[in-house]
Amino acid sequence: MFFQGCYNPAYEEQIRKCKDKCFEYNKLNPSDRETQSIMLKEILGSAGKDAIIVPPFWCDYGYNIHVGDSFYANHNMLVQDGLPVKFGNNVFIGPNCTFTTAEHPIDPELRKKGVEIAKSITVGDNVWIGTGSIILGGATIGDNTVIGAGSVVTKPIPANVVAVGVPCSVVREISEKDKTAYPFYSDIR
Repeated sequence: MFFQGCYNPAYEEQIRKCKDKCFEYNKLNPSDRETQSIMLKEILGSAGKDAIIVPPFWCDYGYNIHVGDSFYANHNMLVQDGLPVKFGNNVFIGPNCTFTTAEHPIDPELRKKGVEIAKSITVGDNVWIGTGSIILGGATIGDNTVIGAGSVVTKPIPANVVAVGVPCSVVREISEKDKTAYPFYSDIR
């Protein structure tokens, strides 16, 4: 956990510079993957091979975001990265998803003084996060897990499960049955 003050000129300047880079990234031609890849490497702390973030994309610092290989985020991803936000390999993010490490105190006097709390977020390998989900600071999502659309993840979610809801909770484990749920599965093995 990390405590920082809002209204800090040094942090505000870092955020401004990052927002300027995001603005430029969001103006790129959607088919210009090469320039997008170059700019992502300027914005993010690290980006694996074949990392794609479909514009528009916004973040606060950028350097706290780390994405693995074959990462794909659809339109309108927002990351408030006061602390590290780490994504594994082969992660799919649906449109309109938010990842926020930031919290503010419940006490109004502390909020007025600019106290801000940040907690990191970790997303494992082979994770799919459905459209419109919100992942809050302190959350971890285990490998191979699916987060259903519209979920709000407030706590750790284990590996190999389907989880959904507000707040997000496990509904079942991923099983061998899931491999045969689609009639075309045997054609793509």
